[in-house]
Amino acid sequence: MAEQNNSKQEDALIQLEVFKEYIRRKGLRYTPERETIIKEIFSLSGHFDVDGLYLRLRNKGKKLSKASIYRTIPLLIDCGLLQEVYHEDGHMHYEPASPHPHGHIRCLECRRVEEFDDERIKQIQKNVTEKYGYRITGIRFEILGYCPDCLKKVPV
Repeated sequence: MAEQNNSKQEDALIQLEVFKEYIRRKGLRYTPERETIIKEIFSLSGHFDVDGLYLRLRNKGKKLSKASIYRTIPLLIDCGLLQEVYHEDGHMHYEPASPHPHGHIRCLECRRVEEFDDERIKQIQKNVTEKYGYRITGIRFEILGYCPDCLKKVPV
């Protein structure tokens, strides 16, 4: 467990450096608020939304505005550290960017989200890159349905 925490802390430091370099290249300021937001995002496991992130930071006594979070997230996406995962209840959910394309399956009843790996996602990415010449910066692959637990409770 301690090894996993050390690895997560090392990853967070690398991500901070990547973001600092990105900000410098863009001619933007690196602020303590942005650092707080980034550290919190990369301490999370799983998906998050702005409201949840804001509440976590407020509960930890951090004095940040939601606007600071909303301004920081597009920068993190643009520099490749964060990716949009799915849109639900009127807002986007995010996760740290992964070099390994994966999909999400989301239950329409209980809202549970599970990640899955499938080599075919990588193959689709490769085929699209070769056919259209795009440089792919992210993939959102989502399957919607009803999980086994909800299928037992709700006739679909």
